[in-house]
Amino acid sequence: MVGKKIGVLRRNGDFRNLWLGQSASMLGSNMTAVAVPLIASVTLSASIFELGVLSAASYLPYLLVSLFVGVWVDRKPKRPIIIGADLLRGAAMMMVPCAWWLDALTVPLLVGVVLLVGLCSVAADIGNTSLLPDLVERDDLIEGNSKLELSSSVSNIGGHSLGGFIVQAVTGPVAMGLSAATFVVSALFTSRIKQRVPAPEITGQPGSVWRDAAEGTRFVLGNPLLRVLVLATVVANFFALACEPLFLAFVTRTLDLAPTFVGIILASSGAGALIGAVLAGPMSRRMPLGRLLVFTSTVIGLASLLTPLATVVPKAAAIVLLLVMHVVNAAMVIVCNINMRAYRTSITPKELQGRMTAVVRMVVIGGAPLGAIFGGVLGELLGVSPALVFASVGLLIAAAIIAVSPVRRVTEIRGTTSDAESALADPVDGAPVD
Repeated sequence: MVGKKIGVLRRNGDFRNLWLGQSASMLGSNMTAVAVPLIASVTLSASIFELGVLSAASYLPYLLVSLFVGVWVDRKPKRPIIIGADLLRGAAMMMVPCAWWLDALTVPLLVGVVLLVGLCSVAADIGNTSLLPDLVERDDLIEGNSKLELSSSVSNIGGHSLGGFIVQAVTGPVAMGLSAATFVVSALFTSRIKQRVPAPEITGQPGSVWRDAAEGTRFVLGNPLLRVLVLATVVANFFALACEPLFLAFVTRTLDLAPTFVGIILASSGAGALIGAVLAGPMSRRMPLGRLLVFTSTVIGLASLLTPLATVVPKAAAIVLLLVMHVVNAAMVIVCNINMRAYRTSITPKELQGRMTAVVRMVVIGGAPLGAIFGGVLGELLGVSPALVFASVGLLIAAAIIAVSPVRRVTEIRGTTSDAESALADPVDGAPVD
């Protein structure tokens, strides 16, 4: 099982710079996650459908360019790609305060900025994920991913809280300007990584991007276990993104909460993610991987059902209920993600890391815009609270997909590609082989 050499990453300077760089960009991303929807909902009075479109815009680039970015990352040095993407994200975010100052800020402009930032995020995310295995040993992937999720959790708490406070104190566009600065900091730390990982030698003919992209797609879709994990995650992301515009309308309009409380509630996801990052390793050692994924996916769906209950309790109790829901939900999401990501990485050859990540991100995150738009339409048709119930029940489908698949019988994260296939015949605790 991976992650046994506890503390080895503390002595890895390159990983520390990657870690610090991602931590800075995560802080900015979480501030933006609060500022953008609040600017749209409060400052620009966007409709629920427009909020769904805005949410979809941040994920659409994953559908459009992930495969090509994956090939690019596998062909080129990853560090310059990450640095360039961070700097471009910062520049794009500065367009919001500039447009606001010129009294030219509109929902379409905000959607355009989100799309541009999303394009850069595809490159940064795939680059960072693919660079990690080059900087650490495979046995350290659980620890490495846990530390990154730990930073994600802390930045989630700080970013959402800070974003909500800044929006209420000095407006959302100012918060966007401050977020832009964090990406410059991220680029500086990434530039300090000393290990220069050369791009792999390309033996094919120039212009073989489609062939290389197809090779990555075949690897992911041709593996029966990866195929199930991708399908389950697509379903989970679809319904999770359907909840996003509904939840924003729910807390700002149905419950009429102030931006500060919205930021605190969203920040509680960071506290839950922090708990999840700490629990991921111990839980993976105590529970077979397949059953761990089923358990966490089930709890995620059940916790989401707590949100609509906030309408039948006093406002103070509703805030507490939403805080609990976000903590539990985020903790289980992180435990699930860390183990799932480490498993995918451990069975993927290094020369395919970028394309594997790109295919997974394209399919999993690329479907998110449909979920966000679906949530907006569902909210308009059914009303916010009934739509939230519908989307929360939909999350349980992901748990069911894993529960009836061979993934349920996988015992642990392994370090060789062949183990992905052999796990199909490796039942957990005598469970019957389907």
